[in-house]
Amino acid sequence: MNLLRRFAVFVALSLAALSLSAFATGCGYSEDQWQAQLAKYNKLKSDDDAKLAAEQQRVDELTKQLQAMGLDVSSMKADLATNRKALDDYKERAHQLELIKARFEELKSKLDALTKLGLAVNVRHNRMVISLPGDVLFDSGRETLKKDGKDILLKVASVIKADPQLVSRDYQVAGHTDNQPLTRGPFKDNWGLSLMRAREVLVFLINPKEGGLPADHWSASGYADTDPVADNSTPAGRQKNRRCELVVMPSVEEMLDLKAITQQ
Repeated sequence: MNLLRRFAVFVALSLAALSLSAFATGCGYSEDQWQAQLAKYNKLKSDDDAKLAAEQQRVDELTKQLQAMGLDVSSMKADLATNRKALDDYKERAHQLELIKARFEELKSKLDALTKLGLAVNVRHNRMVISLPGDVLFDSGRETLKKDGKDILLKVASVIKADPQLVSRDYQVAGHTDNQPLTRGPFKDNWGLSLMRAREVLVFLINPKEGGLPADHWSASGYADTDPVADNSTPAGRQKNRRCELVVMPSVEEMLDLKAITQQ
């Protein structure tokens, strides 16, 4: 803009000089003086033209260099806007992850009270899981809850009911067995046994006279021996695999890799 302004001034002065040159002597200036001024502005214009040409050449060279690097100069402005939006989206997502992580850690701290009862609380298959030993709950090959099993379930129900956040969550009772074939009983196979054990735990927990938990937040499923947590080739491993799990079902916002979040 400075170059254009200076050039405009030069043109105006030059025109004035040409129109007044015939009357130079009458205005107090000699023809030589006017010619000297004209030469001065001619040089100024020449210098400005040279600077403008040099700047244009510099822009052209930079444009070629950027294009050689694979950059589309014409779309760089749009790309900058896209990158700015992506950065804003990333910041928003990071903020949401922090909120989810805080909620997850708060939930885990509430469930950690169950570890004092000798129960394991961990994350498996992107679900928070309370693991109940099958041998404490049931006799071998049976689905009827033992007294010790009922006692531990009453304590679990008491912890959940005492916290509004916990009691309002959705849960699934998941029954699991070892890989030993079922040779007796009415269940035909481990699928039937695992499902009936899950149902027994579920019914106890939602019974108003026992666990007293809200039935509309609970469901049951049976997995037989398809989801082991230990090696079925050893007695200790098979004992760990005979279990019922209370699975805290994630909300839509929590359908992320919870295990990865806890390791951050």
